[in-house]
Amino acid sequence: MNRYGAFCDDTYVNMHLTTEMDVPQSRESVLHFFEQIQKRFPKLSNFYARERSEFCLEEEKENGGHCWVAIEPRRISSSVVNPASFDEAMLQHCAVMELVPFSLSISHLDCESLNITMGFDFTYRGNQNELLAEALGLIPAHEKLLDLPGSHVLGYEPSIQLTLDEECRTQCRLAFETRNTAFQIRSGEFGEEQLSVYLVVRRYDSLKPGENYVDELKRLAGICRDIVDNQLIDNVLKPLQQTIALK
Repeated sequence: MNRYGAFCDDTYVNMHLTTEMDVPQSRESVLHFFEQIQKRFPKLSNFYARERSEFCLEEEKENGGHCWVAIEPRRISSSVVNPASFDEAMLQHCAVMELVPFSLSISHLDCESLNITMGFDFTYRGNQNELLAEALGLIPAHEKLLDLPGSHVLGYEPSIQLTLDEECRTQCRLAFETRNTAFQIRSGEFGEEQLSVYLVVRRYDSLKPGENYVDELKRLAGICRDIVDNQLIDNVLKPLQQTIALK
């Protein structure tokens, strides 16, 4: 079982490679790339084209898990929802990164950015913005605002972005997304919407000579997992889980 699933309702590990130049869109290149992916992951069996030259190969949605790989004009994406483990998700993402230089002719120079994202969804019927404020707290400068007569938190999605090196090439961002509307807060009628927590670790600029996409993705994934294990579980995920349980 995915250990992170013990703290939330759904988890996912996503990878995105954004390129400087357009990704090859020829029939032969696209189909060859997805055929190679399918050989390694046969459960990815549904291929279809979206609008604007976007193509996707995905598995059937069942049992709460879901995997897909997509090509867009300037982006390659891979996603695993509710994986059995973080390492299982990385097998798919690394396979994609191993194939793109050969199947899609994406050079190490063609990297605008490469990122790994870990997401955590909490299903909560209620004011998710107030939930976040209660679970995570407000900065002291904002606390008195809640004392205003008739006040309710309408929007609270804190975020922080950090650079992890002197050149600002490796960065991380922690963000939250609530899905309440003003009508729901006014009426008190809430659906079972999901509150999302995102941790993104991203590398900017071209790879250096001797670097490759697989190793760089593994480096970013290691940073991402360390932050989740050492910071997010105790300071974000558990407080959210515990606050929801008390509601």
